[in-house]
Amino acid sequence: MTRTLTALLGTTIFMSTALAAQAQELNLYSSRHYETDERLYSDFTELTGITINRIEGNADELIARMDAEGENSPADVFLTVDTSRLQRAADMGVLQPIESDVLAERIPANLRDDDNLWFGFSQRARIIFYDTERVENPPQTYLELADPAYEGLVCIRSSTNTYNQTLLASIIENHGEEAAREWANGVVANMARDPQGGDTDQLRGLVSGECGISVSNTYYMARAIRRDVEGLSEEDRANIGWVFPDQGGNGAHVNLSGGGVAANAPHLDAAIAFMEYLASDQAQEYFSAGNDEYPVVEGVAIAPSAQELGAFEADDVSLAAVAGNLPLAQQIFNEAGWE
Repeated sequence: MTRTLTALLGTTIFMSTALAAQAQELNLYSSRHYETDERLYSDFTELTGITINRIEGNADELIARMDAEGENSPADVFLTVDTSRLQRAADMGVLQPIESDVLAERIPANLRDDDNLWFGFSQRARIIFYDTERVENPPQTYLELADPAYEGLVCIRSSTNTYNQTLLASIIENHGEEAAREWANGVVANMARDPQGGDTDQLRGLVSGECGISVSNTYYMARAIRRDVEGLSEEDRANIGWVFPDQGGNGAHVNLSGGGVAANAPHLDAAIAFMEYLASDQAQEYFSAGNDEYPVVEGVAIAPSAQELGAFEADDVSLAAVAGNLPLAQQIFNEAGWE
């Protein structure tokens, strides 16, 4: 099949002549809910002529919908946040493996599925924040969050939160099941309150004094640095410090925003072209500048708001391997009484 090339800021989108010659569309099932993603979609359409039809919703609902639609599903690409949801889609059989030299070259091996069912396109580090007035010696590792010295100080989301599930799954991978159980039990014992709210609420808990230590993804704090967020003004944040954990060991845990090509994609070439576009320098810069995330492609500019949090070493564990621990992670949470 003859092919045409569209050069695009550090990568190349490959499109068949049939794709380029006719009016095309792409059906995107997405649980990403960020207004800044509009630029991603409009620029892809401008570059390729491919119209994006978006179906948005809760990740689990979209996965169930794709499964129910079966071979007749109109879905071409599935986008979501966190490795756990990407793996859930893979396990449900609603994604297909794809071969792409562009994605293989640009997406690090530890940030994609071993069978090329899903790929990460942006990163968020899950780190420790603390009240600098109340906590003189904050935890420097994830395991230290379970230290009895921090009893009554820790605020963290529920065990049903995908970010926490993947964090615990990474602890299983890096330290083993026994250490993971000790960690979950220790954190429960150290909780300042029952798990509640989202990541921003954990940060607000530091401001209100209800929490001395909290766990949150980096982009929630970076967003507050970039623009006004209720309860997290510059004055509110004056006594909030942060630690990128495990800098002398495995490195800070990162979770992903990513996607895969639907198992029965009716517009397969367009789907692969879109995935390759998301790995381009241009799209990678949008992920960072628009939503305060970290690019997955090396050398791409990082948003000033994210840079302000400081440089860090990320855990390079295979997130595909981490995903295999998710069922055990939920079991450990349940047995620890982590609500």
